[in-house]
Amino acid sequence: MAAKILVVEDSLTMRTFLRGALNGDPRLRDAEVIEAESGFEALRLLPRGPYQLVISDINMPDINGLELLQFIRKSEQHKDTPVLLISTQSSGRDRQRGLELGANAYLTKPFSAESLCGEALRHIGGGAQVPSDG
Repeated sequence: MAAKILVVEDSLTMRTFLRGALNGDPRLRDAEVIEAESGFEALRLLPRGPYQLVISDINMPDINGLELLQFIRKSEQHKDTPVLLISTQSSGRDRQRGLELGANAYLTKPFSAESLCGEALRHIGGGAQVPSDG
């Protein structure tokens, strides 16, 4: 069964990059990438899971990625779903906060397609690990 990945990102350009990177990797080519342009939309899409991975930007206008992460960790249905946070915030404090709230990984923008796919594969199981950027 192909992986189902929820991408939560308010920037169309970044969502396009994420989808292209994931589906461009031969190991993830068959993954079903579902896009949400806000944290609020992600909350509406979560019941359509299960997802093998959620990739979420932190800085979004309505429900931010940290609030979404807290919801996921409190949800009986989704609490064990791996979450990869992405952000332009590179400070150690921001990374620490995300990881303390239960994120499985954190990538700082800009990052490479290889880093993204490596993290995705590491969490959904399948393939070699690639070190994270930042």
